[in-house]
Amino acid sequence: MTTNTNTAATTGTTTTGATTTGAVTPAGTGGDAGGGTGRIDFAKAAPKVFRALVGFDAAAREGLDPALVELIQIRASHLNHCAYCLHMHTNDARKAGESEDRLHMVAVWREARHFFTPKEQAALALTEAVTRVADAGVPDDVYAEAAAHFDDAELGHVLALILTINTWNRVALSTAKMAGTDERR
Repeated sequence: MTTNTNTAATTGTTTTGATTTGAVTPAGTGGDAGGGTGRIDFAKAAPKVFRALVGFDAAAREGLDPALVELIQIRASHLNHCAYCLHMHTNDARKAGESEDRLHMVAVWREARHFFTPKEQAALALTEAVTRVADAGVPDDVYAEAAAHFDDAELGHVLALILTINTWNRVALSTAKMAGTDERR
């Protein structure tokens, strides 16, 4: 659940709540907000933490191509099984003009490389490695490939974005956010 390059209430990733330029309210910010799960509304329970995450998300996406931002967020959300964020980010990607073909291929991008640029492939591979860091760390070859496509500042932002979406996914999953209930509006 990350934020998008638009204001928190407009587009972005999985953020729900604070409207900050360049950030979107994370999905999973308010577990029981209308969902009847009995879980906390994260944005209300920890507002300073929530605002800090929204700010981190907004800073992470600065200077990155909005289409790349959504691809990263979609892939991490697939891996984390976060339906709330996946729904939010695929919708945001469509609104930003992303094709249905590419959206359908994100989960199997290695078998459908022709749908993605080498830079996008490097970002998707890094997203997988960082999201699954406990499995095998971040392999040197994956990092080197990403570093070959992004300058240091861009790579720092890509890494930060991967960290934010993984955080938002965990917030959404922990608070039982329901797909289709985008609370950013």
